[in-house]
This record gives sequence, C-alpha cells and structure tokens, in this order.
Amino acid sequence: MTRKHIWDYFLITIGAFLLSYAVIGFWKPFSLVTGGVSGLGLVFEALSNGRIPVWLTNIVANIPLFIIGWKTIPREYFVRSLYVVAIFSLGLERVELLPYLPSDMFTAAVFGGVVGGIGLGMIFRTRATTGGTTLAATILHQKVFKQISLPKILFVVDSTIILVGLVVFGVLETMYAIIAVFICTKITDVILEGVSFAKGAFIISKESEAIADAILKTMSRGVTGIPSVGMYSKNQQDMLMCVVNTKQLIALKELVHSIDERAFVIVTDVREVLGEGFTLEQSINVTKQLECSHEKGCS
Repeated sequence: MTRKHIWDYFLITIGAFLLSYAVIGFWKPFSLVTGGVSGLGLVFEALSNGRIPVWLTNIVANIPLFIIGWKTIPREYFVRSLYVVAIFSLGLERVELLPYLPSDMFTAAVFGGVVGGIGLGMIFRTRATTGGTTLAATILHQKVFKQISLPKILFVVDSTIILVGLVVFGVLETMYAIIAVFICTKITDVILEGVSFAKGAFIISKESEAIADAILKTMSRGVTGIPSVGMYSKNQQDMLMCVVNTKQLIALKELVHSIDERAFVIVTDVREVLGEGFTLEQSINVTKQLECSHEKGCS
C-alpha cells in the first residue's frame, strides 16, 4: 500500500466519523431526516422505539446493495465504499456514547450540516462514497433507468426518504432537515472545490499588448494571450487571461480602464490556484498553468 493509499484511508476514517457524529450528535436528537440510509435509520429507530438502532439499519440496508453492485462497480471504488460503510456504521454506534451538543433545532441543523459536509467532502475527495442511497442510485441508473441521469435518480431516492421523515416526524423537523441538507451540500462543495480566494479575468481589447505589458510590470502577474476572433467584426486579436488575488482585482480593472476605456472584462471565481504567488508550493508556475490549460495532454 502506497503512502497515497494510507492517506486516503485516513481521510475516509476521519470523514466517516465526522458524518456519523453529524447524524447522531446533531440530527438524531431533533429527528432531522436528511435523506440517505442513515435518515431511513432514524425513522426505523423512532418507529421501533429504539429497538432498531441507526447503525443496524445502515449495515442491513447496504448488504444487498453491495451484493448487487459487486459485478457492476469498479473494484477500487467498491472496496473504498465498503470501508466507508463499515467505519460509518461503527461511528453511528460509538458516537451514541458522546454527549449531545446542540440545544435547539436550528443549531443542530446548521452545525450538523457543517460537520456532515466536512465529513462527506473528505470521503468524496478519496473517490469513495457512503454507500446507501448513492450506491442504490448507481445500480438503478446502470440496470433500470439508463436514460435518467444519476443525480436525478439520487435526488428522487433521497427526497422519498425525506418525505417519509415528514410523515413520521412532522413539517417543522423536515424544514430544518432541508436546511441541514443545503448547508451540508455547500460545505461538501467547498471541501471538494476549495474556497474561492482568487479571481480570473478575461480581457478583450484592441490594446491587449499594452495591457499585458502593464500587468506584467506593475502587478507582477502572469498573463496569457489566447487567439480570438470577433464573430461580428471578424477581427482577430488576443484575449488576455490573468489570475489575481481578490485584493488586486480593483487595481486590475482600473489599470485596464486607464489604457482602454472600451475594453471588455469578464471576471470569474477561481476555486484553486497552484503556483508562485498563490500557495507555498512554488513548483508549478501560474503562467505555465494558464498557457497549458487549453492544450490536451499538458502536465
């Protein structure tokens, strides 16, 4: 096993325990059914007066799914997901021993969403899943509903479980559960994509050379010229692409405006930048990243 595999399984372990803590420590005390097999487990535990714990539902529900998916799911994906289910189920059982922190439903929904989102993000970064409804949706997509996208099937499955929670626990709990799902999803996206700390600027101007020269000299940022054609005028010129940190964005726009008041500037969020001036890792140059980003096979 390589160092990368060891690190991945470490992240899976921490992520699975964080997710189990979100379910048991935050959502269970207030009956927040957020979908997934763990949400179904909360329903079964309530209906059975505690005789069917959440961890047991998680194991029992996943057994047939993994049996069915054995021949259709890639081996590495299968093994990692199986490990997640095992650690997640253990966490659901062990976390019961820890004290409950939230004192109200809103706090439980918000902070449970944060903790659960971090856990899911760590798991997804290792190319694994939590099994359950994700695995069920994958199987349904491959064997039954090939014409329907996987996210749509997953949405229907999880929504069905949330509706079951609505029937069992009530409207208020379901509304807060939806808040928890929203926050959990956003935090997961942040873990997977990174926090937006930089801006990408696309500049279209007849003075592209002068603007590029000014950026290089006054802002110490790399600039890439991309050949482009105006489809109305049919004029050929370079479109400039530049990445700056958020503090430099205003200075960049003022610089461009000072050279060409009619310049067309598009600003977009950049989730992650590796290279000089953005991270501590200086091994990858930003300019090289930009110049190669549109070329197939660039490394």
